[in-house]
Amino acid sequence: MNAKLTVLALAATLVANGCANMSETQKGAGAGAGIGAVAGAIIGRATAGGDKAKSTGTGAAVGAAAGAGIGYLWSKKMQEQKQQMEQATQGTGVQVSQTDDNRLKLDIPSDISFDTNRADIKSNFAPLLDRFAGSLRDHQATVVTIVGHTDSTGSDKINEPLSLQRADSARDYLVARGVASSRFSIDGRGSHEPIADNATTSGRAKNRRVEIYVAEPQR
Repeated sequence: MNAKLTVLALAATLVANGCANMSETQKGAGAGAGIGAVAGAIIGRATAGGDKAKSTGTGAAVGAAAGAGIGYLWSKKMQEQKQQMEQATQGTGVQVSQTDDNRLKLDIPSDISFDTNRADIKSNFAPLLDRFAGSLRDHQATVVTIVGHTDSTGSDKINEPLSLQRADSARDYLVARGVASSRFSIDGRGSHEPIADNATTSGRAKNRRVEIYVAEPQR
C-alpha cells in the first residue's frame, strides 16, 4: 500500500474508532478527513486516466486535507449553552442532547410546539423560544437549523408544506427576538422521518415534532 492510499485507510480508521484519544475538536477534523478521503478517492478514480491507483491515492490525500476542515466545535460555550437549555426545558418534555457531529439538539414534541394541522406557535412553546433566543444572542458564533416533522395523517401534499411552515414559524419567532436571520436554515421533512409508530395515537404525537440544531462551525 503506498503512502497516499495509507491516508485513506487511516482516515477511515479514525472515523470507525471515533478517535477515542482526541479532543472534540480533533474528532471533528478526523471525521472530516475520513469523509473527504473517501470522497476524494472515488472522484480521483472516476476521473483517472491510465493510472487509477495513483489517482485514487491522490484523490484520497487531497480529500483528507480538505475534509479535515469540515465539522463543528464543541466548545466551552457550546457546553454552557447545553446546560442553559437543559435547565430552561426541565420538566417540559423537550430533549436536549449533543449529537455525534457536535451539534446541540433540541427535540420538541407536539404537545409543546404545534397543534395538529397548525403552524402557529403555541402559548407554551413561546416561553421556551424566548429563553432559547436569549441563549442564541449570548452565543453569536453559532448557526441554527430548524427541521419540522409531521405524522403520517394526510398526504405528502399537505404534510411537507406544513412541516416547513412549522420550521419557518419557529425561525421567524426567534428572528423577531433579535437573532439574526442569516444564522438560520430551515427544512421540512413531512412524515418521512418518523421516530415512532404512526399506527398509534402516542406514536403519531411523537412524530409531530420540531428539531432545532445549534452548531459552532470550525473557523
